[in-house]
Amino acid sequence: MSDALTRALKERGLRLTAQRQLVLKAVRELGHATPDEVHAKVQDVASGVNITTVYRTLELLEELGLVTHAHLSHGAPTFHAADDVHVHLVCRSCGSIQELDVDAVTPLADTLLDEQGFSLDMGHLALFGTCGGCR
Repeated sequence: MSDALTRALKERGLRLTAQRQLVLKAVRELGHATPDEVHAKVQDVASGVNITTVYRTLELLEELGLVTHAHLSHGAPTFHAADDVHVHLVCRSCGSIQELDVDAVTPLADTLLDEQGFSLDMGHLALFGTCGGCR
């Protein structure tokens, strides 16, 4: 984790800071997290890190290709590690989020590419519906 962050920052001439490390660590530990949830997790360790720093750091980490986001509700985006590529299944009834392997939607992605010339971004894919428990 820290090696990829250090390397990516160095390539851009940026410093490795404790705040950047803490935000990336929080995203990885939480799995799926809004900026507010990341902020709360970081606050457990470093109470001086403010929400603006978390937002800026998440933006930087996304530019560096270390985290990505998906819109899983009408609220803030949800961030997760970029190397954990999966499809999100979001229940409109209870709000639960399940992960689905990208292999399940690869035929759809292939069809979209072949027929429409459209390349599907699996890292941002969220499918909304009703989970088995709510059905």
